[in-house]
Amino acid sequence: MQDLHNRRMTDIVQAAWHKILTTAGESARPHGTPLPGLFTEMVRVAYAEPQLRRLYPWTGMWELHFSRCTEIRYTWDIPYIGTLGNGRYYVEGPSRNNPRIVETDSAQAAVAAVVERLPPHCGPAFVGSPDELAAYERAREGG
Repeated sequence: MQDLHNRRMTDIVQAAWHKILTTAGESARPHGTPLPGLFTEMVRVAYAEPQLRRLYPWTGMWELHFSRCTEIRYTWDIPYIGTLGNGRYYVEGPSRNNPRIVETDSAQAAVAAVVERLPPHCGPAFVGSPDELAAYERAREGG
């Protein structure tokens, strides 16, 4: 049963990454804006990082977020990466209430900043909601 769960998790996470990788930068933007290329580079660099590739990716507002679960209301306990119109990246989070962690010209540096701040024992993504993930973690810890 565990093998089936692991395979399902891998399929769901890989499908989400595939969708983002194949559609990155396709949204309408004014001509001359460098954002789509920056966003595509950021997604590719994040996907190349094994620790992030195990997490469920989702996007919004030209930001790449990472969740420890696969269903909506995703987790907000991992910093996220965004693109700036001036050709730079930023890392914020894990929630929108936290201050900006770093701005950089490098997608690699932005990804490294996220990896440095991953919670302990982060990943692979849990198939389910944040509430189901919390219950699973409580049971696993014996409480």
